[in-house]
Amino acid sequence: MLPPIQIRIKKLPHAGDLPLPQYMTDGAAGMDLLAAVEEEVLLPAGKYALIPTGIAIALPVGFEAQIRPRSGLAVKFGVTVLNAPGTIDQDYRGEIKVLLINHGQNGFQIKRGDRIAQLVLAPVVRGAWLPGTELEATGRGDGGFGHTGRR
Repeated sequence: MLPPIQIRIKKLPHAGDLPLPQYMTDGAAGMDLLAAVEEEVLLPAGKYALIPTGIAIALPVGFEAQIRPRSGLAVKFGVTVLNAPGTIDQDYRGEIKVLLINHGQNGFQIKRGDRIAQLVLAPVVRGAWLPGTELEATGRGDGGFGHTGRR
């Protein structure tokens, strides 16, 4: 495992009593993000809501943070992150919020301190376009959606 990188974090006033995001096991790839809601939020079936976490971060240059669903919420309740994975860019300094959607059959209660998503750190590689009129040939060519699927 690589050594941890240092990330500046700021707790916002509405998250004062909540712990910082943390890894729940030694092998976890993501830190759990907590709901910093003042009152319980009912997320009706088929609806979505932006849930505050009460934190802002300053990522080091060359990194992004990805917001990913928690598998337990998805399998048990049908609740997931709508824009998964959400990206927090290195230069964003606002509050991290999680866009949750309820694909389940019943309303889902979000309570203060609930673990609602995971934050995964990832290196960023930037590309530079090389304009041209031809691309090298491959065995796949321009075969797209489903071209290797069912026969």
